Amino acid sequence: MGYKNVLVDKQENIATVTISRPQVLNALNDETISELIHCFSELQKDSKIMVIILTGAGEKAFISGADINELKVADSFGGVKKSLKGEELLFLMENMDKVVIGAINGYALGGGCELALGCDIRIASENAKLGLPEVSLGVIPGYGGTQRLPRLVGLGKAKELIFTGDLIDAQECLRIGLVEKVVPLTDLLPTCKNLAAKISTRGPLAIGIAKKCINLSLDVDLKTGCDYEATQFGIICSSQDKIEGTAAFLEKRKPNFGGK
Repeated sequence: MGYKNVLVDKQENIATVTISRPQVLNALNDETISELIHCFSELQKDSKIMVIILTGAGEKAFISGADINELKVADSFGGVKKSLKGEELLFLMENMDKVVIGAINGYALGGGCELALGCDIRIASENAKLGLPEVSLGVIPGYGGTQRLPRLVGLGKAKELIFTGDLIDAQECLRIGLVEKVVPLTDLLPTCKNLAAKISTRGPLAIGIAKKCINLSLDVDLKTGCDYEATQFGIICSSQDKIEGTAAFLEKRKPNFGGK
């Protein structure tokens, strides 16, 4: 399916998804959110794809935020609908068995910052600025920012950023754990693609199960999480990927995983 505001490029088992509304710094409107939901749903079904890189078109913005023209006319019902639609996308990204890498190439504000929070790994360019400035518009983050940001940077820092609406640069994002790495803009996509290529050589079944276990750790006590991990470890021990991976190690060759 062709999209109006989203570009998809597949190279072997890596897909690059680019939000392309450069005339408005890739701001998210309802149409773009719907296209992204469809895009990620289709990529989830593609057994060849292991890693998805999410980025924005151009050199200024990952996603500059929500489309203010749509936000301006939203009433209470429309606000709830808009928020739930964004959350549908974020939960889809978080719960799929693919790894999602955010290539943050500039401004990631409001909904753009929240989409970055929904990625498994975030790599920022040196010119990137992130923030949740919604309070300056008289609203609050609507795509889960009040819930996901504290989980990454801690309660106090999240409150400071949300209450002030301040933007922070890439190095500060790195310092507080909001991103995993900062690189020059010209190196951003190559760095993300190199990381994606490394991940894609690992067992796809193991990657998907590991992601589920890690996500669960945020919501349960340690014992419950470890019990779940033990169960999943037992399941994967019966997989063809485990047989292939251990055999390849003992035979000193590269494994040929099939995701089964």
